[in-house]
Amino acid sequence: GCVTCLDYDEHYILTFPNGYGRQVINIYIYVYNCRSILTVPWIELGGECSINCSKTGYNASIVFHTKPFYGGKKHRITAEIFSPNDKKPFCSVEGEWNGVMYAKYTTGENAVFIDTKKMPTIKKKVRKLEDQDDFESRCLWKDVTYNLKIRDIDAATAAKH
Repeated sequence: GCVTCLDYDEHYILTFPNGYGRQVINIYIYVYNCRSILTVPWIELGGECSINCSKTGYNASIVFHTKPFYGGKKHRITAEIFSPNDKKPFCSVEGEWNGVMYAKYTTGENAVFIDTKKMPTIKKKVRKLEDQDDFESRCLWKDVTYNLKIRDIDAATAAKH
């Protein structure tokens, strides 16, 4: 992906983590029968990503950690941020990608890096469907989206084909 910060005339090239749909099955074994209970499903991100700014030379290496089978936490993230041409990070970040992340700087300072729960929600600005080209995402998938909203899975599947 490419993100442009217009106020600073900076362009960032980034990669994305993998997305997984997860659900744990708890199995309870009784003397003569076996029962299983499906837990609540969740979306999980996992894998390594990078963010690079060609103008400044700053870059970051990010790891989205998947939840281990036993124990552990969901949504964990660790990251290292590098100055231009440096091999050692000047900042390390850890926490939850959908919660609070904490920064540790080489100066010894520790601080909240970001709290995603306190961030404001910004409404997307999208061109009207009639102003979009045929293969722009919202125009292309409008029938699928509509049918999913009205819970008509057969019509959504047909529109998808």
